Amino acid sequence: MKKIHESYKKIGDKDDSFDIQFWQAQGEEIIFSEALDMILDYLILRDGHAHEPRLQRTVESFQRI
Repeated sequence: MKKIHESYKKIGDKDDSFDIQFWQAQGEEIIFSEALDMILDYLILRDGHAHEPRLQRTVESFQRI
């Protein structure tokens, strides 16, 4: 059975220890995946689509200026 963690607080509460502990327990891959999902959601809301977010672009060339 999957363990569920909950935290009830008011919007704007300064105590963010629950959030920190929760995300640190998830691991780097999940954190990055969820951050990318939030970026895609933002792009869909802003532009109406999320074809190619900046984090997923391929570098064609890299030069020193």
